[in-house]
Amino acid sequence: MGSIAADVHEIPVIDFSNKELKPGSHMWSYTCDQIRYALEEYGCFVAKYDELLSNNNEDDTQIFCQSKELFDLPTETKMKNISEEPFCGYLGKNPQVPLYEGLAIDRATSLEEVRKFVDLMWINGNRRFCDIVHSYAKQIALLDEMATKMVFESYGVEKHWKPVEAVRSHVLRFLKYDEPDQDSDTTLRFVPHTDKNFTTILHQTQVGGLQVQAKDGTWISVHPKPSHFLLMAGDMMKVWSNDRIRACCHQVSLSGHEERYSMGMFTFTDGEIKVPEEFVDDEHPILYKPFDNLKYIRFYVTDEAKKTKDPIKAFCGV
Repeated sequence: MGSIAADVHEIPVIDFSNKELKPGSHMWSYTCDQIRYALEEYGCFVAKYDELLSNNNEDDTQIFCQSKELFDLPTETKMKNISEEPFCGYLGKNPQVPLYEGLAIDRATSLEEVRKFVDLMWINGNRRFCDIVHSYAKQIALLDEMATKMVFESYGVEKHWKPVEAVRSHVLRFLKYDEPDQDSDTTLRFVPHTDKNFTTILHQTQVGGLQVQAKDGTWISVHPKPSHFLLMAGDMMKVWSNDRIRACCHQVSLSGHEERYSMGMFTFTDGEIKVPEEFVDDEHPILYKPFDNLKYIRFYVTDEAKKTKDPIKAFCGV
């Protein structure tokens, strides 16, 4: 892995709050080009998204207050958050990532699904948690939808958007990293990895630690700011683009003795999609067969996948 050199690179910051950002406008076309460049070069970009604040009429730190309240619940309560799908339920106390803990709401843009989660965690319910989390999930999903649609437009493959849009689903994940023991010098809280879904949007508190890896191996720190969200391409967006887009390799590296909270919106495709024909030519032969994101997730945790150096190629490579 490369050394940390945050001053060598700068992740593009793209303003989604610009009043002139409307379909068909010059600003829209310019922003599409910005997004495409960022995803091809870094596999990610920082989205400035003030809409979340104006719609909630309160500071975005409210979501982290709710997150802290959630993680303060007894472990036996949090363990009720189970799922048949990998990575979609409660995760914690894993020897490989001992300081990490996470809970998830599948299909979090649905008020009914958020209520089910709340009723599971609190016997008497928690109306404030439900309202804030559902509103937050809807706003982040709208950001993801706009940005992903603009990716399709930037490549001139808009006609393929509707079939992909129809099979998209979202998992909202609450993330916590405990402070290490006083006598520990642990700095790496989560190992370098790429996400296995289509796109991910990460939102940090004032305690940072998130880093992404540049093409030359250096690590770039993503400094938290109000209304800033990191949108990352996952393995499946890389596959969909026939390797034009990079899957963002990232890690959490944090020294000191503070707890760290963050939020992650993970977008999946539930049905089979394929590489658009526009991405295939003599210079760019097709690299992947049609794929199903959820089937890939299930494959990824098998012994077969663990034995291969490149699970994506093993799963759907040509």
